[in-house]
Amino acid sequence: MFGRSSTAVLPSPVAVKIVVSGGFGVGKTTFVGAISEIEPLVTEAELTERSIGVDDTSAVSGKTTTTVALDFGRITLDESLLLYLFGTPGQDRFAFLWDDLVHGALGAIVLVDTRRIEDCFPAIDYFEEHDIPFIIGVNAFEGARRFEAAEIRDALGVAETMPLLECDARCRDSVKSVLVALTERVLARRLDRLAS
Repeated sequence: MFGRSSTAVLPSPVAVKIVVSGGFGVGKTTFVGAISEIEPLVTEAELTERSIGVDDTSAVSGKTTTTVALDFGRITLDESLLLYLFGTPGQDRFAFLWDDLVHGALGAIVLVDTRRIEDCFPAIDYFEEHDIPFIIGVNAFEGARRFEAAEIRDALGVAETMPLLECDARCRDSVKSVLVALTERVLARRLDRLAS
């Protein structure tokens, strides 16, 4: 004790992983970038002639790039908790990456574009098959027709209890609301399992 200074050692922060998924051009990269406190890591590549007939850009005509591996962002909730956001690529040809991206995830957000609702079916199927809690975020694209929540749930084939929030992937507060809703779903599910 003589000559030693007493300094408290803080525990390393716990990292929690959230996955943001959905179809091609639904706003996953934008969603991660809107909330990340760091410059997000994105693996965007230019759409080329090889994507003609493969990537349907009819509903997102201004889109010139696509995610080819992942998007990554981080949020520090406090000194003991970090939230890592991983955005998945939206095309089927990159599905082989999903198992690694999703491994260890606390939960997921499936973004939906109501102009191309069927594009999110593979993501919903994946999370259901792997028993990963998820919620639906309906990205409010300008000019897209608005539907009632019940209509969207019916089209997606999900239960009435599935949280479904309209959001704007460009808006930090909107993204934050979706993340809070996912956290509430994950906690409720864990409490249900403890009670049974």
